[in-house]
Amino acid sequence: MTAESAPFCLTFKVFHPEISLTQFLAARLVDAHQVRLPTLFSQGFILVDGQPARSEQGVSLGQTVKVYLPGHQEAAVDTRWRRVWENEELLALYKPHLLPVSRTTRNLYHTLISLVRRETPYTECQLLHRLDTETAGLIVLAKDKAADRKWKPLLNQLMVEKIYYAWVSGEPEWAHKEYACELSEKKGSLIRSQVYVVEPQASALFLKPKYSKTAFSVVQREPGRALIACQLFTGRKHQIRAQLAHLGHPLLGDKIYAHQGWYYLQRLERALSEQDYQRLTSRYQRLEAVKLVLSLPERVEITTDTYRYQ
Repeated sequence: MTAESAPFCLTFKVFHPEISLTQFLAARLVDAHQVRLPTLFSQGFILVDGQPARSEQGVSLGQTVKVYLPGHQEAAVDTRWRRVWENEELLALYKPHLLPVSRTTRNLYHTLISLVRRETPYTECQLLHRLDTETAGLIVLAKDKAADRKWKPLLNQLMVEKIYYAWVSGEPEWAHKEYACELSEKKGSLIRSQVYVVEPQASALFLKPKYSKTAFSVVQREPGRALIACQLFTGRKHQIRAQLAHLGHPLLGDKIYAHQGWYYLQRLERALSEQDYQRLTSRYQRLEAVKLVLSLPERVEITTDTYRYQ
């Protein structure tokens, strides 16, 4: 197979010896691909250390397993996640923009959780919280199911501070602003996932209002745009995006909260063009989780140095 003709490929690192290669793969492939294993073996689409593999052979610590999946396609995404911090039970990772954290209709394997399970010894790691696909930055995982059961119910006590950076349209008149409101989805909204700042005079239109609070500080100003540090005091769906849009400063690249959601609705009908992205000013929303503070009970500050003021 040449690079041009090769089908979609998965690469697995072997961190624990397995009884058989078939068992190793059955635990790592979705059901639709598990049933194809006999065919994949017979047609030479499964390799161990570059050599065609047999279903009955075992795999050893340090080996590399490649599985080619003819006919399978996934959306191209940036898979360059990286480890930022860890202890015995938890991992803090950097997630690039546009990499989904978990399975989507377009991506079964090119997701953060799948990549980490393939590329580290933590084959049963679990997401403790989530980031939107288009949002980059820091995210915390439990290394195994036991750590997940321990920490997920304690997440609010564990994560005591979260700060995001957002590039927004326009230049705020304020340097610092604490903003509290109720956020809710709205009856009749063309975009079902969109949340709105609740208007008291039209409260019957809002489905499940939830209190939200964020502190915003201007970090950098440029003509027509600004970089805002956003400290979350609550963790509501689309909180930063919805609040900043309500304040008149939607995120650059935000398809839902900028331009009245026009580009989100257009994308349901057709792929966005280069001209569309030029007007949006970015292919993704310019939001990144740049700092997390954990209480373990010692205070652990985790930051990312990947953010660029651009």
